[in-house]
Amino acid sequence: MYLTKEVKAEIFAKHGEATNTGKSEAQIALFTFRINHLTEHLKRNRHDYNTERSLVKLVGKRRSLLDYLKNTEINRYREIIKVLGIRK
Repeated sequence: MYLTKEVKAEIFAKHGEATNTGKSEAQIALFTFRINHLTEHLKRNRHDYNTERSLVKLVGKRRSLLDYLKNTEINRYREIIKVLGIRK
């Protein structure tokens, strides 16, 4: 399993709080980790259409969270895209 409890805890501790796992930055960081993993999987398995669909859905969820953060707290938005290396 690529996403263990320890990896999740590390992501939440780095980009949010260990107890507040619903924080936008923490969720965006978790989605980015999952998106990167699925992207690597699809590079090896081009015809895995179920994974492709899951990837598109995850990108949409992350985009929604980024839009929310951009509309409410522009400084937090700028910081998270800088730290994670997400294109605008």
